[in-house]
Amino acid sequence: MTDLPIIGAQLTVLDLLRHRDWLIEKNRDLELPEFCMADILAAPDGFIAMAKKALDGWQGRLGIHGPFSGFELDVRDKEIRAVVQKRLGQALDAAEKLGATQMVLHSPYDSWDAHNLDNTPRERGKRIDAALETLRPVLARAEAQGLEIVLENIKDVDPAHRAAIVSAAGSPALKLSVDVGHAYWAHKSAGAPPPDRFISAAGDALGHVHLQDADGYADRHWCLGEGTIPFAPIFAALRAIKGNPRLIIEINEFGRVQEAAAHLAALGLGQ
Repeated sequence: MTDLPIIGAQLTVLDLLRHRDWLIEKNRDLELPEFCMADILAAPDGFIAMAKKALDGWQGRLGIHGPFSGFELDVRDKEIRAVVQKRLGQALDAAEKLGATQMVLHSPYDSWDAHNLDNTPRERGKRIDAALETLRPVLARAEAQGLEIVLENIKDVDPAHRAAIVSAAGSPALKLSVDVGHAYWAHKSAGAPPPDRFISAAGDALGHVHLQDADGYADRHWCLGEGTIPFAPIFAALRAIKGNPRLIIEINEFGRVQEAAAHLAALGLGQ
């Protein structure tokens, strides 16, 4: 990234009209969070119709947050894996109807893994193989659909863990996501590298960033400027990599996304 980046946002379908002009003025990237929920995935058409109507005339890149509740991607129970694949397939159905080209999924790794993955010689490989067993048919369909899946750090301490899944998959449909608030929590609470190092470690495999503010104690999703996350080194790391990852403000108060973007603009980091 070399030019001052255009900042996008995560917004619910019900919040789109309020921010429509802001989205359209620069065709900002957008992420819809509703499609992580099983009830909505079972009957998504009403939400899809509302989104399409609200976004008429907008030409930015559209993504969704995929399902995650109640499972991890590296599940080893075959019967449970089938349910996980069903949920991911439903999310791909919704993405196709929406015209979305990206889907966020959660990393299966946590701080326990940072100390225990090497307790047995084959554990690292087993975890990767299990995740790929889940993802293989999903990635095949994503490739055909022209959709990119990005793995987001959640409780990760070592950014190399989920990068190993991406490398082993060898698919253009699988890249990395960095949530700067999650990385900040891991840095402050579990000895992980700071958020800018998560960005640098992802390198050219980075396809997506969640921008929020926090204090390092919890996953706050505060408006940017309300916490203590240092954004200057994060954006310096972004400038050093190739590609055009989607920079998505993900805060609890959807009505304040423009305020959050304005904070980055005031810092000279984004527009």
